[in-house]
Amino acid sequence: MRTLGLARTTTKEIARAAGCSEAALYKHFTGKEELFVAVLQERLPPLGPLLAQLAEEPDESDGFGGSGGSVGFVEAGGSGGFDGSGDSSGSGGSVESGTDPVERRLAAIASRAAEFYEQSMPIASSLFAEPALLHRHREALRGIGAGPHVPLRLLAAYLTVERDRGRIDPDTDPEAAAAMLLGACYQRAFLRHFMGIEDGPTVAEFAASTARTLIRGIAARS
Repeated sequence: MRTLGLARTTTKEIARAAGCSEAALYKHFTGKEELFVAVLQERLPPLGPLLAQLAEEPDESDGFGGSGGSVGFVEAGGSGGFDGSGDSSGSGGSVESGTDPVERRLAAIASRAAEFYEQSMPIASSLFAEPALLHRHREALRGIGAGPHVPLRLLAAYLTVERDRGRIDPDTDPEAAAAMLLGACYQRAFLRHFMGIEDGPTVAEFAASTARTLIRGIAARS
């Protein structure tokens, strides 16, 4: 999927690479769509569980150590600590952010999301070259409750809780703020792939700067 893209990858090629028959593959997966979600869960930086835990347990400290979360197009399973000041699962280094707990959490999310989008984009982009395949993939994801909207919904839910607790401005639009943060991460991944950009700020620097800029716009007024 990484080398050919999802559109050009066949179950026959996947079975051959896995050393099993195509029939054996279908005993575990209904098709490429389920395989794609499994790749996102097991092979890419876990974004969904982090967002799900924040939405469900906003009062936890910055440990982010849970392993829950629903499966989404830009989500991946797994567990492990991610406290906003430690190392993410990628190679971007530690996330240096401010002392505000919401800012630290947003920086952790941005770091994870930037790495996830950068690794998943080459797999999924080929879908847009084949409208029929894109439609089939979209319908299959809907059938299992997945899709690119899921992380946005989870992040918006977390920001709604923080707004209700008075830790961000009461006039904040959680959906818009979530779109700004994850949209910036996706744009970074797109530019790095499309323009071949390899230098510039590290993932950690990008995440801290993006979170800092966003929090200044939605922070609770003193």
